[in-house]
Amino acid sequence: MELYDIPYKISYRNIKHPRLELRTGELEVILPFGHDSDTVLIKHRNWIFKKTEFIKECLNNSSDKEISNRTETEFKQLIYSFVESFTKELKIGVNKVYFRRMRTKWASCSSKKNLTINTFVKKLPDHMIGYIIFHEVAHVVEMKHSDKFWKLVSNKFPKHDKIEKDLFAYWFLIQSEAQYTETCL
Repeated sequence: MELYDIPYKISYRNIKHPRLELRTGELEVILPFGHDSDTVLIKHRNWIFKKTEFIKECLNNSSDKEISNRTETEFKQLIYSFVESFTKELKIGVNKVYFRRMRTKWASCSSKKNLTINTFVKKLPDHMIGYIIFHEVAHVVEMKHSDKFWKLVSNKFPKHDKIEKDLFAYWFLIQSEAQYTETCL
């Protein structure tokens, strides 16, 4: 495969340094005004090939994945149930739980112990939602992705590497569905 066989779009912004993004599975080259895309593409060609192959693999793996169709109420009840269960298990507390559409992550935990859950999580299977919530609640115990953090996660989810990989497959599947839905509206 040649570098120029990979579809991409170019955006110019008021930034200092060029960057490459593959958030939705499509390559976007973001450049400061006046910069040339060829230089950036050639410099990072190995990274681009590696990431696009990974995305293709994720999309292939997503063909057997089903997107859940739960209501907002069902979704929030499930989240609060997991939060309550995992905070009791870890003997910790969280402050608030927020829900919003996020562009790059499934969820986050702030230093103030607030959880923010991406509304796209609603489309995931229950066990993956449980993993995401446990992952974020574990950040109350250990904020960084340190060895201590991953030990805590692996005690609860021994196959967390597989879940993480499946989450990528779901990410691109859900993103492509969202793009399709937005295009049809």
